[in-house]
Amino acid sequence: MAAEIIAPRSTGRALGPVRSTMLVVAGHWAWYRRNWTATAISSVALPVLYLLAMGLGFGSQVRSTAALGGHSYLTYIAPALMAVAAVQNAAGEGTFPVLGAFKWHKTYFGVTATPITPDQVVAGQFVWMALRMLASGAVYLIIAVAIGAITSPLAIVSLFFSVLCGMAFAAPVVAYAATVVTEGNGFNVIFRFIVVPMTLFSGTMFPVSQLPVWIQPLAWITPLWHGTELARGIALGDLGFWAAIGHILFLVAMFAVGAAIARVKFRNRLTS
Repeated sequence: MAAEIIAPRSTGRALGPVRSTMLVVAGHWAWYRRNWTATAISSVALPVLYLLAMGLGFGSQVRSTAALGGHSYLTYIAPALMAVAAVQNAAGEGTFPVLGAFKWHKTYFGVTATPITPDQVVAGQFVWMALRMLASGAVYLIIAVAIGAITSPLAIVSLFFSVLCGMAFAAPVVAYAATVVTEGNGFNVIFRFIVVPMTLFSGTMFPVSQLPVWIQPLAWITPLWHGTELARGIALGDLGFWAAIGHILFLVAMFAVGAAIARVKFRNRLTS
């Protein structure tokens, strides 16, 4: 009697979730290493120029006061600008690149034609964005240390707080971008009426306490204010334990909600 031949059956998941996610990240890296100059100015050069202009230029005319905690203006804004850079990178990476991967280049659709799932695609997108923020923030931190804007070794923690801040903002932005089917004109609202006001009025350039009382609560609900308080507080040694916990929980919760929505939107769009 001939032996029965049993044909193998595919499970539909040839790769584990971690490896699949990292393959998505590798795809982003394959593109970026050939085109990194396109974003070098916005992700690294601009934050450094802000630091030089505001910290060394304008800051030379600002006296150290109680509002600044007795610190020089340069050391006051240096950690905050790292958080600002992370938020700006989040806006840049989470809008048109995500829309393009859906609408113009169809990259996401090509990826999900393999055993990689929509959940792994969005996870890879977030991992890639975090790595971008970490890398550009590290370059900024090295330059800031070199010019004397940051002196505490704890400033390395500021870098991770800045990435957390950027990811908290990135998650809802990516979720929104996954729903856009037009040419992305609505992204201008994010850049002009969310990112710019946050940069100016979330405690980056001056304490939120200097704002009118009625507008201060608007600053408190922004991720950049929480990221600024964390990054600046740890770098200058002014961060209280419970305050840090509150800021971290806010940012983690914002990321979790945004990521959950993004996961649903990616599933809907990639499987419809």
